[in-house]
Amino acid sequence: MKDSIHIKYLIANEQDTLWGLTINTVGFQHIEANEAYPPSNHPTRYLFSTRKGRILDEYQLLYLSKGKGYFTSKSCKKTEIKEGNFFLLFPGEWHNYEPSIHTGWDEYWIGFNGINMNSRVENNFFNKTNPIFNVGIREDIVQLYQLAIQTAQKQETGFQQMLAGIVNHLLGLAYSRDKISTFEDLQVANQISKAKILMLDSYTKNEINPEEIALQVNMSYSWFRRIFRQYTGFSPAQYVQELRLQKSKILLTNTGKLIKEIAYEVGFENADYFCTAFRKKTGLTPKNYRDNTQGENI
Repeated sequence: MKDSIHIKYLIANEQDTLWGLTINTVGFQHIEANEAYPPSNHPTRYLFSTRKGRILDEYQLLYLSKGKGYFTSKSCKKTEIKEGNFFLLFPGEWHNYEPSIHTGWDEYWIGFNGINMNSRVENNFFNKTNPIFNVGIREDIVQLYQLAIQTAQKQETGFQQMLAGIVNHLLGLAYSRDKISTFEDLQVANQISKAKILMLDSYTKNEINPEEIALQVNMSYSWFRRIFRQYTGFSPAQYVQELRLQKSKILLTNTGKLIKEIAYEVGFENADYFCTAFRKKTGLTPKNYRDNTQGENI
């Protein structure tokens, strides 16, 4: 795709807004080396001067499939961006970006607003100080943007919901692939995966020791604990407990075993601690959970 495509001012009604995300603009732009930027055909509403930068009233997620350049914002110092990078623009946040005159670039973008995105920002899934995501050169990402362009061009019934689904997919890729690439750079992804397998194989043993797991994957425990939490969202001990609780739910729903038996089977030292941990996690006692999931078959 070499011809630039700008689809702007997409219409969203009140029902679309209730969906949680509405899309305002989507497009593609090819910039040759030494070409002026932004080009003269850039949408007027989104036009900006690279000498002054600009502020938008929406989020935009841009992806570079070719070339490189620079990005800066009020919250992010000037940073090189290159093919395989997403960068996220925030409403009300001054920003500036431009391709290198030596390479130009191919950029895809999609602009949107909505309570779903606001919630993700409020919960720090995305923040203004880290707007750049290294996901690599991926054909599936390009295909998603191209699908968004096609969907916006047709504007068939429900097109806003379809576009919202594409945005959610792109945001998920930006968030997850960037985290994975960070761990690949640290060369610990395989070690964490191995640790998770070791835990899965042995979580029913109440003597499982996270320090021994760290030793088996050739990491110091302090480093292992820190990286494991970053990678999974749990400390090693919490992760083991999650495995036990998930297994206990299956046994409570699908067997007639005593609660005490289930507690020991999944690795808890005693039934009282199991009941306390289960209620803290689910809001229900094991018996209440069984009653709710087995119904009249208990």
